[in-house]
Amino acid sequence: MFDFGKILGKEILTISFTLFAVIDMLGSIPILITLREKMGGHIRSTQATIASGALMIVFLFLGKEFLDVLGLDVKSFAVAGSIVIFIIGLEMVLGLEFFKSDSNPKSGSVVPIAFPLIAGSGTLTTIMSLKANYYDINILIGILINLVVIYIVLKSLKWFGRVLGPSGLIVVRKFFGVILLAIAVKIFGTNIQNFGK
Repeated sequence: MFDFGKILGKEILTISFTLFAVIDMLGSIPILITLREKMGGHIRSTQATIASGALMIVFLFLGKEFLDVLGLDVKSFAVAGSIVIFIIGLEMVLGLEFFKSDSNPKSGSVVPIAFPLIAGSGTLTTIMSLKANYYDINILIGILINLVVIYIVLKSLKWFGRVLGPSGLIVVRKFFGVILLAIAVKIFGTNIQNFGK
């Protein structure tokens, strides 16, 4: 299935940094801490990592075909993801609660953490576009490297919470909430033009 002779360090480095920037796990820390509190103080790190990894790998090999089967296109997928991200951003900035508190971390670890925060429309469409320029084996290795980073960040949320403190968390949460709103608006605006066409 894979040609291991096509493993190239330079390609893997480029792909890994591209995905790292798009996934933005470090920028998502305040959001993840907020969601962790809403889910009874616990996120299933392993489940969230596996779920997001599975989504990325599925989209690497079957992304376009999968959306075609559902009668969807990438733009519709991106618009839906942007709406969820927008609502999470509103919660962070205004202190409102749209998503009900869920004491069951099993469900919350998949939505909205695995999707759309980690393996969102931006990440999945980036993976599909990387296929045009890079070998699948190198993209797969880049995904696996990022999954290690994702797992480490999810496992360290308690530590990040202690370092920032309650007041630091509020400031950072509102700041990143605004950034999240801007990202959602950008994704929505970019993809809504051809929505339904």
